[in-house]
Amino acid sequence: MTPLTPDFRAALADAQPPCLSLYQPTHRHHPQNQQDPIRFGNLLKELEQSLQQKYPADEVAQLLKPFQTLAGDAQFWNHTRDGLAVFGASGLFQVFGTQRPLPELAVVAESFHTKPLRRLLQTADRYQVLGLTRDAIRLFEGNRDALDEIDPAPGVPRTLTDALGEELTEPHSTVASYGGDAGAGGGAMHHGHGGKSPEVEIDDERFFRAVDRAITEHHSQPSGLPLILAALPEHQALFREVSTNSALTENGITKNPDALSIEELRDQAWEILEPQYRARLEKLKEDAAYASSQKQGSDDLDEVATAAAAGRVGTLLLEAGRRLPGRLDPQTGQVQRGDLDDPQVDDMLDDLADLVAEMGGEVVVVPAEEMSGETGLAAVYRY
Repeated sequence: MTPLTPDFRAALADAQPPCLSLYQPTHRHHPQNQQDPIRFGNLLKELEQSLQQKYPADEVAQLLKPFQTLAGDAQFWNHTRDGLAVFGASGLFQVFGTQRPLPELAVVAESFHTKPLRRLLQTADRYQVLGLTRDAIRLFEGNRDALDEIDPAPGVPRTLTDALGEELTEPHSTVASYGGDAGAGGGAMHHGHGGKSPEVEIDDERFFRAVDRAITEHHSQPSGLPLILAALPEHQALFREVSTNSALTENGITKNPDALSIEELRDQAWEILEPQYRARLEKLKEDAAYASSQKQGSDDLDEVATAAAAGRVGTLLLEAGRRLPGRLDPQTGQVQRGDLDDPQVDDMLDDLADLVAEMGGEVVVVPAEEMSGETGLAAVYRY
């Protein structure tokens, strides 16, 4: 299973139709996860029935073979997250695990159905958390629903020794925590130095600078995600003093990250990020409404598709969960309505999102309750 990253579409490029897309919610723990392979099997039957309408039996069997192998992999089903996205085509099979439950969906079309993953990858409600102590770091990624620890990229120092190696000025004290949160006062006992020496303070600053540079280069810049710092107040102050990371949020979690559960980290991180998320959604909706009133945008599919083909769409808002069956010509923007039960018919909103993204526009999938119009989309034009 591959972690979901913003460049996931690269793994799906150049696929030859028919393209099979399967989505479902999954569970991390027993006994809830016992139902997951059963759900998968039911969705697999939907793919098979759709394929049988247009394709010969031997081709159908070949396309479904890797799906069936996955269905019987007990080890896989015991290590899932909250959602599953599986894509298959001739010579291609990709499995992604997600931090958010996904709706049950089985689609056969001329291209992959990727809109559910676009919503998960929006920067609007996604973030990273840097857990920082004076000796080590931990990195997390999540959204309003879930938070998971992730492995720092190669090149990111995980410990003080990784960062400074033989350049450490002197042996450092070790810290043992007794009775819970070291940040709550008196919870930690230090062995070694009675207080920080100037050399140790210099090492702290050098370590924090090295972490800041590496996190910026390998995580914040590639992902575009806000970075929330979880650290004791004194470490917050020093890190912010040396940091040049523009993704670092103004407010942080001012506790020892090692003393917080993953649920506590998620709750406190979302409390920090939610106002920013709400403000961005409101700004997007206001911009779309104003653009439409000035004839600089539209919520009409035919108009927006034509503008997208010409590269005129700067921002596209799409309603989460809305599907419009049909075909969209990427050269002209012409749309032709159809039936999603036909394995050669796509979701036009999904194709529109692909087209806008390929032309350098921004695509934002918005919760249904946040969409102002009735058409499932809204666009702001560049000109």
